[in-house]
Amino acid sequence: MVSSIDVLVVGGAGVDHIVRVKRLPLPVVDSMIVPPILTFVGHSGNGVALGCHRLGHPTVFVDVIGDDPEGRMILERYAEIGLDFRAVHHPSGTRRSVNLVTPDGQRMSLYDPRHPFDMQPDASLWLEPMAQARHVHVSIMNWGRHALRDAVAEGLSTSVDLHDWDGENDYHRDFAYGADLVFVSATAFIHEVGQIIEDILKKGRASAVIVLEGSRGSRLAVRGEGIRDIEPVTLADLPAIDCNGAGDSYVAAFLHTVLSRGSYHRAAMAGSVAGAYACATLGTHTNLIDEPTLVRLLGEQTITEQPPRCRGQAPGALNVPPPPAARGLPGAGGGPAALEAGRLLADRGG
Repeated sequence: MVSSIDVLVVGGAGVDHIVRVKRLPLPVVDSMIVPPILTFVGHSGNGVALGCHRLGHPTVFVDVIGDDPEGRMILERYAEIGLDFRAVHHPSGTRRSVNLVTPDGQRMSLYDPRHPFDMQPDASLWLEPMAQARHVHVSIMNWGRHALRDAVAEGLSTSVDLHDWDGENDYHRDFAYGADLVFVSATAFIHEVGQIIEDILKKGRASAVIVLEGSRGSRLAVRGEGIRDIEPVTLADLPAIDCNGAGDSYVAAFLHTVLSRGSYHRAAMAGSVAGAYACATLGTHTNLIDEPTLVRLLGEQTITEQPPRCRGQAPGALNVPPPPAARGLPGAGGGPAALEAGRLLADRGG
């Protein structure tokens, strides 16, 4: 069957209220005058879905929202840009957050997940589009782990963004160990980066782990290789104003490159460019890169395939076993379709 959907994004739509402040942390005072508070459709799944859509990929986005002003704002936004969004309603409402942003682009997000922790939408929400998808990106709501398992069982390539996982919280482990591409921010790590990467690769099915480190760049670890340092990108005439959505833009450009059969290293460079580009305007997902711009800006970067290494450790391959698909572990999606999907992903690394 020919796939008509390049990317299926499961979960992660919401509304962001952007509050500009002079510095973080804020002083404890009774009241504070701030510039006009701005409201945008946002959150992580939104950024990945919009990013892939903007880069020209047939994209479907599924989620649970409320029948409330925020939910209607989301529906109107996606109808306006032509994104295929399929949602069910829940009486608890639509996710939202208040994001405090400083003049130099630092951010603190106050997140209201809204939905009950044990909420479980009918699986048809994701199973129907999954039957036509090439790749599935799953947000880390509690019910998203079921969608991830279904995608693996169908032999589809998968990705997740763990956000600021500390490397220990059990909540994230199904996602960390269950996806082919694992994105994670280093901001909350309680262990050395290489240790967390090796844990994900040893215990999970990932063919690559991508650690996002903000202004320090990112790190790329491909199974069977070491860890590459991906330098941060600075774009001329595009200073960083607001980092809301930069990580989601990185993920979208990375997936775009991999789906176009580019190497993981080039995908990480594309992600760095898209992330920097996203920081140039105030708000969430207001400056998403398109393919011609990405190609042009990538062409201005020096892309050198440096030998992989682990910062602070000797160069060489990470000492990790083959992914579960290749080992045929129970529940790991070890059938022929999954093996082929894993092989194709692995072939694109480096």
